[in-house]
Amino acid sequence: MSDHQATTTSVLTLTPAMPSPDAPAWPGAAWVGAVDRQQALAASAVELAGADGFRRARLLVRDGREVAGFVDVAVDATGDVDPAELGPALRALRTTSLPSVPLGPTDGRISVVIGTRDRPADVRRCVRSVLASDHPDFEVFVVDNAPTTTATRDVVASFADARLHYVLEARPGVSRARNAGLALASGAVVAFVDDDVVVDRGWLAALADAYARDADVVCVTGLVPSGELRTPTQRYFDERVTWARNTDRRVFRTAAPPADLPLFPFSVGAFGTGANMSLRRSAALALGGFDVALGPGTPSRAGEDPDLFTRVLLSGGALAVEPSAIVWHRHRPDRAALRSQALGYGTGLGAWVAKLMLRPRTAFAVFRRAFGALRQLGALGQGAGEVSAAVDAVGGWPVDEEFRAATAGLKRVELVAALCGPWRYVRGRLRSRA
Repeated sequence: MSDHQATTTSVLTLTPAMPSPDAPAWPGAAWVGAVDRQQALAASAVELAGADGFRRARLLVRDGREVAGFVDVAVDATGDVDPAELGPALRALRTTSLPSVPLGPTDGRISVVIGTRDRPADVRRCVRSVLASDHPDFEVFVVDNAPTTTATRDVVASFADARLHYVLEARPGVSRARNAGLALASGAVVAFVDDDVVVDRGWLAALADAYARDADVVCVTGLVPSGELRTPTQRYFDERVTWARNTDRRVFRTAAPPADLPLFPFSVGAFGTGANMSLRRSAALALGGFDVALGPGTPSRAGEDPDLFTRVLLSGGALAVEPSAIVWHRHRPDRAALRSQALGYGTGLGAWVAKLMLRPRTAFAVFRRAFGALRQLGALGQGAGEVSAAVDAVGGWPVDEEFRAATAGLKRVELVAALCGPWRYVRGRLRSRA
């Protein structure tokens, strides 16, 4: 979140997106936060709170609410950024201008749904950030999905905020959790986030503006930058996902297929991620909500968000990517999580493709794009960044041979998992009818 202030000595102090009390143990770690370009250029110095042990920083640069891009700069021993490096880097970013936004019906209430399972510390941090949003009218539903303890219920009760509601969904699956929140929502727009994110104060306002800007937009996704880069695993994941760095505002419609996306509307990753997505409630209900045979907590393990994005587009609705709607995401820090994520992405992709092939209308469209899909299957739409390329990136990436070996076979893991996805989708479909 862009929480910063200038002191009377014109020193600009930035706070981290996701604070941690521990100094980083990995020399390639980067401090992560946001900065307003004009404030930074006007300051005599820029210092970073909690920067002990960091040698570099990644800053999301904003002009007011608009996102100009990212800069990667050195951090000195006192936690200050070198102005000789920061100034030119800031000036080199593109010029932004916030589009004019007419008043519209989405100036009203927005409902926020947070699905979670047995991660009380994560959900506490997420809820706290959502409740600090600057939008004037919103409600929050924390959906406790097949919990094994009362910890999440206790976290929600500890806030004592009338805008916050606890919902129990005993059946496992993130799609079921989101549908439970959707059913109770009273806002014209329903926003969904995962429990491992921290939302920017202006997140809800940016979503509302995107809906007001285009009347046919029924789904808006936002930017999901990495909120923490403390381990090689987090760096590797950050390099692979497109939604962590996509700062281009776009509106997608099937009536005008984009030339740069040959697989459109089946462009996995181009439309955003379920960690930061929203829908007009009426459109979400008309689509039948999320497919309960897809997503974490089901045999399919993933695939629920690209499935919904595609259904939105094929229904005739427009999908907007709004980079100023920001939530910071904490990637899993350990190596075991990489294999789990590869299995999840691969299985979810295979399951989603199986669903598309079971429906004549989408099956024909998939066949038309089959050649391009096969060429991109190894990357699974998430980007093709490899550790070797990342090591040579700005700031360097010190990684050992054990880490290289651990990541070398991940594409193969994804491919094998994708081939198993169709059977897992059938299992999930059968289970959902039980």
